[in-house]
Amino acid sequence: MKEFDKGKMEQQIVSALKTVFDPEIPVDIYELGLIYEIKIDEEANVYIKMTLTSPACPVAGSLPGDVKGRVGNVPGVNDVYVDLVWNPPWDKDMMSEEAKFELGFL
Repeated sequence: MKEFDKGKMEQQIVSALKTVFDPEIPVDIYELGLIYEIKIDEEANVYIKMTLTSPACPVAGSLPGDVKGRVGNVPGVNDVYVDLVWNPPWDKDMMSEEAKFELGFL
């Protein structure tokens, strides 16, 4: 099995996640705080734990697939599992400072 740099791969995954946007909010899902966890195992399989801004989010059916596709395109990634969770529920305090600034919360 080919060796890989987990740190570098995680940076590339974060970069890929920053290309995915909630259609109702002009900020990427990573800066919004919708990504709770990223794990990479020894075989370069990626586990992403994420949520949405609300269970009634209009992209609830498509956004996890978009995340899976974008992360799956990162060089070296083997397989991607996206776990959509509702606990803890998302709130605006989970956003990065950058997202809060962009949306006028600072």
